[in-house]
Amino acid sequence: MTSAADHKTSAFVKLLFIGNSGAGKTGALTSLVTAGYQLRIIDLDAGLDALFNHVAAVDPTLLKTIQYQTFRDKLKMTSIGTQVAGSPKAYVNTLSALEKWPDDDSDPAKWGEKVVFVLDSLTHLGRAAFLWAKAANPASKDPRQWYKTAQDLIQDLLANITSDSFETNVVVISHVDMVTMNDNTVRGFASSIGKALGPKIPSFFNTLLLSETSGSGKTVKRRIKTYPTSMIDLKNPAPMRIEAEYPIETGLADLFRLLKA
Repeated sequence: MTSAADHKTSAFVKLLFIGNSGAGKTGALTSLVTAGYQLRIIDLDAGLDALFNHVAAVDPTLLKTIQYQTFRDKLKMTSIGTQVAGSPKAYVNTLSALEKWPDDDSDPAKWGEKVVFVLDSLTHLGRAAFLWAKAANPASKDPRQWYKTAQDLIQDLLANITSDSFETNVVVISHVDMVTMNDNTVRGFASSIGKALGPKIPSFFNTLLLSETSGSGKTVKRRIKTYPTSMIDLKNPAPMRIEAEYPIETGLADLFRLLKA
């Protein structure tokens, strides 16, 4: 029989980090770099400039601790709408990189405690999975089959990188979809592909954080929230020692330290 007294805090943080576009999610990774972590990023948003600029402003030599792979399917306009130019590869390239990192052929599942794998973002990975599913079964007359396949692919990937066998810290970044529920309330969920998947995504993570913006212009403030809001069910595994919110400049590093304690 296993006793709770024998339980040890995991050496690895696995968290979902959500927020609207412009809320500072990618830039918030800067604090992890300055705290001594190496970042390995799968970039599907082509939006890493903020991170690079923030890190360079602190110490340009720290840029060497960040590796990234950018995967995006090239689209073209046709008479029947937007189509993929060639075969969709962003999703399968993501899977390949998670098996063997292209820069050094290392195994991401064995990167260890001082490396953070970042998926930026789940929103665009969902689209990539959908494009792959559609290309794999172009004859389908029911688009729901493509959505179901894409949702299964995303769930399988999340199950893999959040499992105990994936011995690397994980940050999955996502935008937020606001959904009107059956009781007419509005709830916010991590954005991926289709409405059915959003409520299931948090089940893969013990920690779900929100980046939120207040104010405007030069007075804008960005904070990382850890407690549920009126519309979004956030969660953290240690509410007794984790505050309700943190400044975005240091928040992720502060939370990593507390979650590993």
